[in-house]
Amino acid sequence: MKILTFDIEDWFHIEFENNISTWNNYQPRIENNLEKIFDLLQKRKQPATFFCLGWIAEKYPELVKKIDNYGYEIGSHSYDHKLVNNKTPDDFDEDLRRSLFSIEDATGKKVKFFRAPAFSVNEKTLWVFEILNKYGIDIDASVFPGKRDFGGFSAFSPAHPVIIDYNGIRIKEFPVNMYNFAGLRFVFSGGGYFRLLPYFIIRKLAKSSDYMITYLHPRDLDPDQPLLHGLTRTRRFKSYVGLNNCYLKLDRLLTEFNFINLSAAAENTKWEKTEIIYLK
Repeated sequence: MKILTFDIEDWFHIEFENNISTWNNYQPRIENNLEKIFDLLQKRKQPATFFCLGWIAEKYPELVKKIDNYGYEIGSHSYDHKLVNNKTPDDFDEDLRRSLFSIEDATGKKVKFFRAPAFSVNEKTLWVFEILNKYGIDIDASVFPGKRDFGGFSAFSPAHPVIIDYNGIRIKEFPVNMYNFAGLRFVFSGGGYFRLLPYFIIRKLAKSSDYMITYLHPRDLDPDQPLLHGLTRTRRFKSYVGLNNCYLKLDRLLTEFNFINLSAAAENTKWEKTEIIYLK
């Protein structure tokens, strides 16, 4: 099962704690970069799930409507792209509500999917699942089952679809897939990992993985984007490495493998036999 997903945000959203009031000061690149994704998916006849920022949906409702018109399904990627582990439950509740309103106002359709910015759901933010349930989100893709700069869920070992049970609330979870090699677990299917690794390695790992979920961004396909000032050297490397070849790698991947969206993945999963992860 290989699932194709994109996180719909602009190039300057790589900085999670930027003040939202400054975002209009940047030259947008989201429209052209989305067109690259549309052209590629149409050419390769591949479905996908788009996790969209509420801010994008509010500012560019026609773009979100275009995603829907192409037949791609849309989930929430939060409203303001701030890390969940830096929010209070009330902050997250309001942010999610606002993002859902913006997306649903643009498409006229109920949103049922969510992915946290930078996979920032962790052991200290389990209340997220209660709030997702409150707003009718029944499929989540926010868990990074390992250590990560912006969070990561190191106590969460499964890297395959599971059911999360938190205080009796159950949500279907599609975590990031990990590849095990020589006792090490690492990621290859999205973001900087995908941009950094040579394609022959990505192909080999994809071929040997029963479960794979991508998480690519429009900016990953944009080698001409400006350099965002103020990033640390490490953050700058992770954000800009491999931009020149990412489009070609994704094109090859979509040529060699068949992908599905999250709805199809949920339909193909035998939930009655799926592992239940009890969190408390």
